[in-house]
Amino acid sequence: MRHLITLTDVTTTEIETIFAISQDLKTKLAEGVREPLLPGRMMALLFEKPSLRTRVSFESGMTHLGGGSLVLGDDAGFGKRESIADFTRVLSEMVDVIVVRSKKHQTVVDVAQYASCAVINGLTDLAHPCQALADLYTLKEHFGELKGLKFAWVGDGNNVARSLARGCAKLGVEFAIATPKGYELDDELFAELKQTCPGAKFSATHDAKTAVKGAAAIYTDVWASMGQEAEQNQRKADFAAYQVNGDLMRAAPKDAVFMHCLPARRGEEVTDEVMDSHQSIVVPQAGNRMHVQKGILVWLLGRA
Repeated sequence: MRHLITLTDVTTTEIETIFAISQDLKTKLAEGVREPLLPGRMMALLFEKPSLRTRVSFESGMTHLGGGSLVLGDDAGFGKRESIADFTRVLSEMVDVIVVRSKKHQTVVDVAQYASCAVINGLTDLAHPCQALADLYTLKEHFGELKGLKFAWVGDGNNVARSLARGCAKLGVEFAIATPKGYELDDELFAELKQTCPGAKFSATHDAKTAVKGAAAIYTDVWASMGQEAEQNQRKADFAAYQVNGDLMRAAPKDAVFMHCLPARRGEEVTDEVMDSHQSIVVPQAGNRMHVQKGILVWLLGRA
């Protein structure tokens, strides 16, 4: 049984296969064709956190593929009425794939342990593999090729940054991250990348302009994610020098693009000038969540 919990679960070749399926389905959709590759398949969405992009992209994508979906929240009693083991064993008797958007990464790991069907990580505190795959697909779509590009992350070394670092390493993209002190990616992650992806290029700095120099893409995220609201004021002070604004974009090549996983706090991590500029690709980036997740579903359920 295959799962997608982090990007360590897929090889470079498998990512390229997912991208090829995604592109094929996206092209056909633009032509008015919704190919029912997964007729009758059922997907359960277990969400402990609010969602727009993850929920709508998965539900719409599965419908395009001829399947159905169920959003299960508090009404299903996930993690409350019975053990995760009992809940998951029963649920996976009735569905073909479970998408989990959880506060704790261990929850997704536990669901995958007990499930008899495929499990996809829809976001945890440690990883967001679906977001990272859609982001890298968007870069490939925009530039035509990924190898040799430089990707710059500016801000918190969070779950999305971790997943993008792994994805970049697997696909030959140089990864540079600029964070305030105390918000860096952990050394264990870079040690893992050195071991699993020999030749991968990555760097970490506390200077945003150093990170974006020569970068094809500049990416940021909110300074305080869901669950970190109590830290909002402190983080706002710590990240003040890491705002992506016109001055920072001018430190990158003229053809560099701006990316954000959304939702954005305009005026904090990014200015309106950048969000609404011709360099911003945040809307097609968000739209590609659906196309790539269709690719993941088709690949994972073995109907490619």
